[in-house]
Amino acid sequence: MYAVTDPATAEVVETYPTATDAQVTAAVDAAHTAAAWGRSSSVSERAALLRRLGDLHAEHQDELAASIVREMGKPLAEAEGEVGFCTEIYHYYADHAEQFLADEPLDVTSGPGSAVIRRSPVGVLLGIMPWNFPVYQVARFAAPNLAIGNTIVLKHAPQCPATAALLEKLFAEAGFPAGAYVNVYATNEQIADVIADPRVQGVSLTGSERAGSAVAEIAGRHLKKVVLELGGSDPFVVLSTDDLDAVVDSAVAARLDNTGQACNAAKRFVVVEGLYEEFVDKFSARLLAGETGAPLSSVAAAENLGRQVDAAVAEGATLHSTGRRDGAHFPAGVLTGLTTEDTAARQELFGPVAMVFSATDEDDAIRIANDTPYGLGSYVFTTDPAQAERVADRIEAGMVFVNGVGAEGAELPFGGIKRSGFGRELGRPGIEEFVNKKLIRTVA
Repeated sequence: MYAVTDPATAEVVETYPTATDAQVTAAVDAAHTAAAWGRSSSVSERAALLRRLGDLHAEHQDELAASIVREMGKPLAEAEGEVGFCTEIYHYYADHAEQFLADEPLDVTSGPGSAVIRRSPVGVLLGIMPWNFPVYQVARFAAPNLAIGNTIVLKHAPQCPATAALLEKLFAEAGFPAGAYVNVYATNEQIADVIADPRVQGVSLTGSERAGSAVAEIAGRHLKKVVLELGGSDPFVVLSTDDLDAVVDSAVAARLDNTGQACNAAKRFVVVEGLYEEFVDKFSARLLAGETGAPLSSVAAAENLGRQVDAAVAEGATLHSTGRRDGAHFPAGVLTGLTTEDTAARQELFGPVAMVFSATDEDDAIRIANDTPYGLGSYVFTTDPAQAERVADRIEAGMVFVNGVGAEGAELPFGGIKRSGFGRELGRPGIEEFVNKKLIRTVA
């Protein structure tokens, strides 16, 4: 089940043994024992460990990036950037943990005395991570929760066992006690038992809708809080511009990030009529010229995307592409002639294929942008500041980026609404998800 498979050839190059039931139990035991460290250590002590962990990511950037490329095919420069972002995340929480977790005095109006909210750990958490950002996804879950003092049992994607092992090694080298961060190569059935374990206080999953639904169902039966970051079909809305070439460059970058395999990548491009034809011409040419040549994560992923594209064409869409699929390599393409009624318009295309829609005006663009079961991120391009504010307010998504792409940061919350999930990671909201906000009221 846990194996390193060359995305380009589908050759299995290394396998890892799936955990036994006893090993899974031991992982939870270790995290539960380490929870005492989380309750007794100071915020400053935990922050120091996070800073060291960030430093170790920088020191091992080459090794981590190579592992990412080997397991899921990401272009090397992007893998290096992913590791660099992790260093920023760990350092961000090292810098801000004491501020975020300080006692919060309350104004008492109901009688004499004083009151504070004290933030403290809840205990053991389970993290279920995907393959598309094998290091970053772990960082944005682990950093705030280790800062709080929670402990972590981490189930990584079966596609990324070597990266998972390397990360566990770095947590230990940073000085976290045994059990504070435990990697486990568990099956889905074993994970269901972990969620049910009364010592586990919450679950964070990044992955598919199907996985999120299954985990949330089990967690709900056992009264466990969950944070879910699921799929997305983010709109890229173009309303006006005085530099269409720059907007097109941003659009290409937003679609080709991680070879199109990012939940918050722009996937549906909504362009007002006056700019539509020129945008399609320039965007198609640059998207096709800009593909990296990297494979998708697997042959199965490429086959699934191929079925979606074929179905869109069968429904009347036009595909602009010059390449053909070869194993896990999928050529960049642009689908036009779609309406929001088409099946593809309501799906997530996970790869370097974009959908472009024509909108009559601002209201129509917002209608198209919001006509999706997803609500993760979005992008709005306009030269009118008032329009930007107005449209950003009306977009149904957890995130709106105005006149820019690639603007995520460790200090900015990440998450969505609708079928894209719920809860937030990163920024201050990311440290508020799994924390006991304990009221302490002193009357006299």
